[in-house]
Amino acid sequence: MNLGRSITELSRMDGRVSLVVGGAGHIGSVAASGLAELGSNLAIVDINENRVRSISDEIRKTHGVEVLELVADLESEDDVRSIAPTVIQHYGRLDVLVHLAAIVNPELGGWTTRFEDQSVTQWRRGIEINLTSAFLLAQGCVESLRRSPNGSMIFFGSTYGIVGPDWSIYEGTDMGNAAGYAASKGGIIQLTRWLATTLAPDVRVNTLSPGGVYRDHLEVFRNAYANKTPLKRMATEEDYKAGVAFLASDMSRYVTGHNLVIDGGWTAW
Repeated sequence: MNLGRSITELSRMDGRVSLVVGGAGHIGSVAASGLAELGSNLAIVDINENRVRSISDEIRKTHGVEVLELVADLESEDDVRSIAPTVIQHYGRLDVLVHLAAIVNPELGGWTTRFEDQSVTQWRRGIEINLTSAFLLAQGCVESLRRSPNGSMIFFGSTYGIVGPDWSIYEGTDMGNAAGYAASKGGIIQLTRWLATTLAPDVRVNTLSPGGVYRDHLEVFRNAYANKTPLKRMATEEDYKAGVAFLASDMSRYVTGHNLVIDGGWTAW
């Protein structure tokens, strides 16, 4: 009886090249490290040059793969359009695009600003960085991904791209939720479906939608969030490492157009 390839064999990414946009961020650095652990060479893109250098050095030291360091501002169309050609010129190939860079609620004013007072400038920044840059990167990467036998695009959504906010968890805090963030993440999920059917069978396209990640939040918010979540806690960055590895590798070679929700059950109610 043919039992097929082992899980270890399906997960290996030796010799492949993964472009991780937002790869020096909290979740991005953990995701990039996971891909490197499976053997993939990397191109790490972020706006913070020092963070890019630090994370890249740590990944090289830990996993022994090659890492190309790139600095880009995702609000600049020229910067975004330069990313894919630079990576392809350096490596001669591209197998995986992971887009998880985002401008989040505090930077959009959503934590302290009523909906009536959220500016169109904040709205446009959310759409531009979170959604338009994903569209531009998909355009830039698609031909190389088509040439790869393992071409995969992975975008990051959010639970707030699926359901509306539960305002009760913000009581007793100055936190809130920006409309532009939610709209951009809902757009990512639909862009994924459109690309999945358009680029099939050559390139797989999926979304990973995370729940809330704990980062020194007020205890009142952390407790409210945990009580709302079936698994009774907020996420850690590590909770998303395996999901990215799954969608990037041959473990998911028959998966496309999917939104992998990793939220502790938040959206199951």
